[in-house]
Amino acid sequence: MNIGAAARAMSNFGFSELRLVNPYDVAFREARSAVKSQRILKDAREYSTLAEAVADCGLVVGTTSKGHRALQHSLRRLETGGRLIAKKLGNAPVALLFGSEKFGLSNEDMSHCHWLLRIPAREEHGSMNLGQAVAVCLYEIIRSPAAAKARPEPRRPASAEDLERITSLLEEVLERSGYVHASVEGSTRMKIRRLVRRADLKTHDAEVWLGMLRQIRWKLLSLFPE
Repeated sequence: MNIGAAARAMSNFGFSELRLVNPYDVAFREARSAVKSQRILKDAREYSTLAEAVADCGLVVGTTSKGHRALQHSLRRLETGGRLIAKKLGNAPVALLFGSEKFGLSNEDMSHCHWLLRIPAREEHGSMNLGQAVAVCLYEIIRSPAAAKARPEPRRPASAEDLERITSLLEEVLERSGYVHASVEGSTRMKIRRLVRRADLKTHDAEVWLGMLRQIRWKLLSLFPE
């Protein structure tokens, strides 16, 4: 199931080459957790040793929750390691290694790594589900801070004419409902006009409001005909 979840995360973030070292059971190719990523499982390559699996890679990075054991490698947080991996991917294959759900990577596995990577998590619960850890790491590798700063496409503001139509309809509906009292009619109408304009409605929103108010007016007329 974790292999299937890892394949799904790979598909989500645009990675396609899954390599497995002595997978526990060949049934992983039928994992239900690999939603829309069966192709990645089908094409996954199996190896008997880790050395064979990473032989063509220019960079090998292991993942670890650190725990209490002494590490003989440089350990980088995901934010820094993700940028280094993304940069290296431009000119060489990179292997990102994940160990088993229960034990993680062994010291022997780590000996094949150039450095190690960790996802910052609270000490009381430093380990993560394998599929989730894959998703978090791959997202960090592909994310673009510049894209996050991109502004959404601006929406056209509602015209003064549409705002006045909304104001008139709202006034009529409120008057028919008994909200507007004759003694304060003038000030209430000004409050409504200001309220509508402070809403900063866009063109589409104005159309929706007009449709709703027309329906309310129609219902009031059918219940309380003039």
